[in-house]
Amino acid sequence: MTRLAWLDALRGWAATVVAVFHLSPVVLGRDPHLRIYAVVDLGKYGVLLFFLVSGYVIPMSLERHGDLRRFWIGRLLRIYPAYLAAVLITIGLAAAGIMRMPDQLTGETTASVLGHMTMLQDLIGTRGVLRPFWTLSFEMVFYLVVAGLFGWGRHRDSAWWAAGLTVLAAARLPGDLLGGGVVARRITAVVAVVLLGAVLWAYLSGKRRLVLAAGTAGIAATALPLLNGHATDQVTSASSAQATQMLAVMFAGTVIYRAQHRQTARPAAVVVLGLVAAGTAVRTSPGVAAAVAGTFAIAFLLRGRRLPKVLVGLGAISYSLYLLHLPVLAVIRWSTPDPVLTAVAFLIAAPAVAWAGHRWIERPAQALARRDIVINIATQGTDARTGSFGKRYESV
Repeated sequence: MTRLAWLDALRGWAATVVAVFHLSPVVLGRDPHLRIYAVVDLGKYGVLLFFLVSGYVIPMSLERHGDLRRFWIGRLLRIYPAYLAAVLITIGLAAAGIMRMPDQLTGETTASVLGHMTMLQDLIGTRGVLRPFWTLSFEMVFYLVVAGLFGWGRHRDSAWWAAGLTVLAAARLPGDLLGGGVVARRITAVVAVVLLGAVLWAYLSGKRRLVLAAGTAGIAATALPLLNGHATDQVTSASSAQATQMLAVMFAGTVIYRAQHRQTARPAAVVVLGLVAAGTAVRTSPGVAAAVAGTFAIAFLLRGRRLPKVLVGLGAISYSLYLLHLPVLAVIRWSTPDPVLTAVAFLIAAPAVAWAGHRWIERPAQALARRDIVINIATQGTDARTGSFGKRYESV
């Protein structure tokens, strides 16, 4: 079992909780599900665990390799193939009458399609073809900000970001400044595609000035949760304050990593993590905040011990499980109305389909990302002598 198995176990647990949360109203019925939801929102609990893990892992991965080119190629090949497969599967099931596409996809086609291209759809103000896609918008913003900070040599300022975002979340923030109307959402979606494309091209170029400009643009992506966190009722964030706080939770994961490796003073880290926990309690609920903090703390304390293989195995397929469990549930519900049969079939089929997605989509894409030929093709025309931008300019 690897030294990071505890993170896989956390991912596996979080993905399972989210999947069971979506199964709950089908099996228990709507009213019992809502009674549980009133006590603790298990969906938000699972998602915030994911965010903490991402906050811990992503900067660690980037800084270990010290290479912004490899980071972005690896990230894109890590998340997009399975994501596109989930989109195509959902469209196919919708065409067969098994699932229903969001109304915005036909009413606001341009904004919706472009939002899906960048994965920023929820923060633009359009709903994903699958509801769980909303978290990918936050993941993408986090990647952009972390890469930008790394390019500028400010990647160890995580505690300031976690605390600062939490403080900003307490302010009166506009919910729809960039996407309050159909035209505004379309413009924001177009700008997002252009900027994301330019940022990726700049990082792949390896040219110092372009990378610094890309880093600035990436850091500016925080404007989406800060100013457009609740552009429509179709999106999941209840407000820009809540969206901003969720980004703060991701940086809290980075603070834990930095404190563990003595890159941030531990007393300061404790104060910042307490502040983020308090802000999360206000923006979600005290129960969710306490449960997330407690679960992560337990996993962290057990990180040197052997953990249940089931959870570690679920962690390996957690991304595909997260993306594909709703299409699986839709097919089962279409096949049988019986809640018991639905539960049994779902608990068997969802991990099986996720394993297939991981085996046949995720793993080949990840293997491709590790091949030098992909790096060489992606960076044709750049100065091969510079090596990786991150290693050359990490101290900028």
